[in-house]
Amino acid sequence: MNQKVTSREEILSVSRELVKKEGSQAISIRSVAGACGVSVGSIYNYFGSKTKLLAATVESIWTEIFHNSDNPAVYEDTEACVTWMYRRMEAGSREYPGFVALHSLGLAEQGKKENIRRMNETQKHIQAGLVRVLKHDSRVRKDAFNEAFTPEVFGDVLFSLMLAALLREDYDPAPVLEVLRRTIY
Repeated sequence: MNQKVTSREEILSVSRELVKKEGSQAISIRSVAGACGVSVGSIYNYFGSKTKLLAATVESIWTEIFHNSDNPAVYEDTEACVTWMYRRMEAGSREYPGFVALHSLGLAEQGKKENIRRMNETQKHIQAGLVRVLKHDSRVRKDAFNEAFTPEVFGDVLFSLMLAALLREDYDPAPVLEVLRRTIY
C-alpha cells in the first residue's frame, strides 16, 4: 500500500490523480481508499458517501483547472480572460479525461441537490471572477451595460457559452470572442 493519506486535501489529491490516470470511472470509496493506503472507513470519515466524494473531487478539479493565472492581463482584459479560460478548459480536459462525465455523474448520484449546490458554488466563484474582469476592463464601452444588461448578466452568458463548449469539447474561443467584441467593445 501507499503511504497513508490522512487529510481531506490529500484524499482529494489522490482522487484527482486517479481521474488523471484512469478516468472518472476510477472514483469509488474503495478505489480511493486503496490508493490512499487507508481503510474504506477512513474515507467515510471525510466523505459520508460516494456522492460526496464525487462532488468534492469534481469541485477540486474545477478549482485546479481554474487556478490563478500568472498573466496579469487575465484579470484586466475580458478577451484575455476568456481566452485563458478556454485554454484552461482544454488543458483540464486533457489532464482529466472524462471530467465532463465525472461532473455529470456527480450531479446525477443520490444527494443530487447538495451536489448541485456545491457545483453551483464553485461555478459562481469562477463567474464572479469573470464579472470582476468585465467591470475593470478599461476597453469596455461606457454604454455597454445598463440596468437590464449588467456585467453579471453578460458574465452569466459568457459562462454558459463556456460550459456548452466544455460539453462539446470545443475549445476554440474565437466565436465567443467575436460576440464579446461586438457586444461590449
